[in-house]
Amino acid sequence: MLLPLLLAGCSGGGAESDAQGKGSSGTPASGSPASGSPASGSPASGSPSGSAADSPSGSASGSPSAPSSGPAPSSALVDADPARLPKNRSAALALIDKVIAEPDSFGPGVVKRSPYESDPATWPVLGADCVWAQQKPARNVLATVTRNFEVPAAKGRGPVRLAAVVTVHRTRQDAEWEMAESLEETMRCPTQQLRQGELIGSMISAALLQGESTQNNSEDSLAETGQFQSEELGGPHPYAWQQAQTLQFTVAVTGKGAKGRTDKELEDLVTQAQAAMLVRLESAIEKQS
Repeated sequence: MLLPLLLAGCSGGGAESDAQGKGSSGTPASGSPASGSPASGSPASGSPSGSAADSPSGSASGSPSAPSSGPAPSSALVDADPARLPKNRSAALALIDKVIAEPDSFGPGVVKRSPYESDPATWPVLGADCVWAQQKPARNVLATVTRNFEVPAAKGRGPVRLAAVVTVHRTRQDAEWEMAESLEETMRCPTQQLRQGELIGSMISAALLQGESTQNNSEDSLAETGQFQSEELGGPHPYAWQQAQTLQFTVAVTGKGAKGRTDKELEDLVTQAQAAMLVRLESAIEKQS
């Protein structure tokens, strides 16, 4: 049975989902949108993130109240070229293809899992019943894609299920709200059903804005570890999720363990893929000399 949720972190916590839930995404925001209160008609319910690391997370209950004031990034993380920032769906999908993880982004031994890519016309939304379901992406999203991976079972160790999600919002503020909504989701639903027969819970979360501690890879970063159990793989097993936001973009990675898999093994896989996508994102949008 999953234990109660525990939140612990510098500035906040969050939850992650599966391609059937947070994966794309799903994680908490560590502070308020740097630009202030949400734009008129705050984001539509649902926002990609990464819990069920198989897909983005969202909030079925609508936009949360404005997050408490927090420090804005001290300086621009990326010297972005405005001409390289996507303005429409086709451009957003093209950028996602450059940024999103591939098997070697995680390291050796990781393979594609079927279905490899999610339907870009859907994303996960966490309902009032704490169950993730696929719905149409929020209107503030230009495009979102989830890819699924696996470390195959071997020598008494079960398969590790992995997912990577990249979401392009219309504005930076929309991406900041996605991060904030993830925190609300975790507090609202200490235990979440990713899909039929899969649960996550017992989360320990940490959130860091740019400049806090040694976090200089993104404007806002969320990380969670916890427990995963399923009818197929048993459990509880380790669970890990990370999500980061820079400008109008969020990237997330989820990992679900199995028999014989350690917390460190899972966290290393998630961290490596997340770092690889952030490097690709910077390369795809920065000004070229």
